[in-house]
Amino acid sequence: MFSEKVVKNLSNSSWIRLMFEEGAKLEKKYGKDKVYDYSLGNPYAEPPAEVTYSLKKHILGKEKGLHRYMSNAGYPEVRENIAKSLEKESGIELSKENIVMTVGAAGGLNVVLKSLLNPNEEVIVFAPYFVEYNFYTDNHGGKTVVVPPDTSTFEPDLKTFENSITEKTKAIIINNPNNPTGVIYSEETLKNIESILAKKEKEFNTTIFVLSDQPYSEIVYDNAKLPSILSIFKNAIIINSFSKSLGLAGERIGYIAVSSKIENVDILINALSFCNRTLGFVNAPALFQKVVSDSLDAKVDIEAYEKRRNFLYENLTRLGFECVKPEGAFYLFPKALIDDDVEFVKRAMKYNLLLVPGSGFGCPGYFRLSYCVDFNMIKNSIEAFEKLVKEFNK
Repeated sequence: MFSEKVVKNLSNSSWIRLMFEEGAKLEKKYGKDKVYDYSLGNPYAEPPAEVTYSLKKHILGKEKGLHRYMSNAGYPEVRENIAKSLEKESGIELSKENIVMTVGAAGGLNVVLKSLLNPNEEVIVFAPYFVEYNFYTDNHGGKTVVVPPDTSTFEPDLKTFENSITEKTKAIIINNPNNPTGVIYSEETLKNIESILAKKEKEFNTTIFVLSDQPYSEIVYDNAKLPSILSIFKNAIIINSFSKSLGLAGERIGYIAVSSKIENVDILINALSFCNRTLGFVNAPALFQKVVSDSLDAKVDIEAYEKRRNFLYENLTRLGFECVKPEGAFYLFPKALIDDDVEFVKRAMKYNLLLVPGSGFGCPGYFRLSYCVDFNMIKNSIEAFEKLVKEFNK
């Protein structure tokens, strides 16, 4: 009766949502204050004041036509503002013609993949990775190829990456800072990736695009520097959103930025606008295009996330968990206390701890915690972690 592929995918769907739904059941049974839900990366920080000011300005003002159609690529003045912001950051010349406004980063990635992929072409992803990449690639006839990490650093295994590239490789997806590890791939790593791509493009006489999914680009700690994708890669396409940086996850607003260095870039830009329309998005939300344009220099309270990271990291490592300290995003990715991460997560639920198994990110043996939650919940959860550790140390 229904799509067999979709019905099959439902059973392989996100562990994140599954644990979130389990959390709702536990909260109903024990009360919200007795459940420690680390499952969903739902931004806790409220939008900065600039967002509220901009909303009031546009809603209460006398601006006409605010809710009408515009170009499928978005408002020209908004795209120009974003282009100039990226140009300043990367040193690469950009204009509004390089920018397409999208319905969040998820919508943006689907638009990009639809514009690039021919049937059975391959998209390489670096584990651990956001599981929806599999479905986005499959949506448009492509195949996902997973490259494992060096788990001592959670940077990509570059030798395996090089061996994974074939004549069918159309793109790679880089998520920096990474979900679920919070690791920022170093400039050296990214330059090595570019060297490998240049070598393989020459070998196969192909073009391989670098898709940088970077909704966490503004959430970095300890004065860490995020390398510029546009300045490192020739065939770079940035897919970004304001879900995390401005706390606007529910508003679904983002953009695609295309490097001017890409050959026939004008055809690609037209394809992106066309696919934005024909995938049913039509255009990004009109009001919030204006709002994010007014708020490009603003961001949520990063110190609040950093406080949570420090407290949770210090306590979990004190209890014996092995974990690379994240430089960005709002996740920890510790090693499970047994090899079977799914079993570990199930046993954690006995203590009302809701964690996400690393298998859901293509990296078994680990688990993810999302610390974009109330700080009191984090403090109260430490006793539950202590009980969990004692169970495995018997």
